Amino acid sequence: MALVILGWFNIYAAVYDETVSQSIWDLSLNSGRQLIFIAASLVIIMGIIIIDMRFYEAFAYVAFGIILFLLVLVPFIGKEVGGNKAWIGIGSFGVQPSEFAKFITALAVAKMIGSVGFKMDNFRNQLMLFGLIALPMALILLQKDTGTALVFTSFVFLFFREGMSPFLMIVGICAAFIFILTLLIPNQLYLHAGILVGLVLLIILGKKKLKRITVLTVGAIIIMGVIESVDYVITDVLKPHQQNRIKALINPDADPLGYGWNVTQSKIAIGSGGFFGKGFLKGTQTKFDFVPEQSTDFIFCTIGEEWGWFGSFVVVTLFMALLLRVVFIAERQKSRFARAYGYGVVSIFFFHFAINIGMTIGLFPVIGIPLPFFSYGGSALWGFTILLFILLKLDAHRGQVLQRL
Repeated sequence: MALVILGWFNIYAAVYDETVSQSIWDLSLNSGRQLIFIAASLVIIMGIIIIDMRFYEAFAYVAFGIILFLLVLVPFIGKEVGGNKAWIGIGSFGVQPSEFAKFITALAVAKMIGSVGFKMDNFRNQLMLFGLIALPMALILLQKDTGTALVFTSFVFLFFREGMSPFLMIVGICAAFIFILTLLIPNQLYLHAGILVGLVLLIILGKKKLKRITVLTVGAIIIMGVIESVDYVITDVLKPHQQNRIKALINPDADPLGYGWNVTQSKIAIGSGGFFGKGFLKGTQTKFDFVPEQSTDFIFCTIGEEWGWFGSFVVVTLFMALLLRVVFIAERQKSRFARAYGYGVVSIFFFHFAINIGMTIGLFPVIGIPLPFFSYGGSALWGFTILLFILLKLDAHRGQVLQRL
């Protein structure tokens, strides 16, 4: 509730114009419309509380099928907003099915993990789990909404908690590191030489077993292949705006008036807030629209500018408290389904929290995902509300699980 209320005030601050008499309740402003979304969220919460806890597991696959159908329809009947065709128009409002796909996919994944006889170390089971998250990801990518699609990769944390080998996570982190390193070092000859020297040292210092040497050699060849493929991915696979986001991450100062504008202005806004900020409704970067999408993707800029380091610290602390609380709730569940769903919740929240704030301060590329409970938008707020309160409903009845089993 604290996050929602703070978000509402900052949405008002992001669109406030002192030259015009504007009320935070004005329905023509984002803050007024957000209030309607908040009221609708309270109705949704009541519905979740009323529904029997067994419903969420029993109909997880049915809901998954319905959301996939809606995601298929979006490219054909959806309306385009901000370059993404991801909304289905309902009157003057729009609903974004991809936001609801997150909690529904979490339910479907949890149902599979909680099924009788399921073993995470089974390769077939792993393929089925990755298939569950790959389907909505692929359909959302067709909507040109790369940011939302990437959120589904956060389920890897859930898989790891439920017993999957950390090998895939390690490989993914290493691949990302090599990708960024290749962009930072234009001369790939140095990278190849470094890898070969490292390979030779590992073989000399390690045990000279044929299997070990073979694995290391194959690994080195794959890494060099990844390095060679970076140029192809950047120039031929990524679209121009995606290329610019990568360039802005590596060196935003190279084109501060072009592709580096968003990140540069975002950091100026946050940094200008100082320790205690400029004060509520007194942010100049916010007031004069230097940072785009200030009430949605870049809402953290408003916090940093008007509330300063201290306000940012309070917000980050609230999010960390929420994440830790969700982990605690997930761990005390008596059914594997509820525990897996709980870790799905914390994975999605953590991804949004870390990436959204990270992209505003230049740590991650700008991929356009909302800050949970803070950013303006009905679909996002409702999706996060449903995601969280289904877990709270399951937790409230955890004592009945053994009786029903």
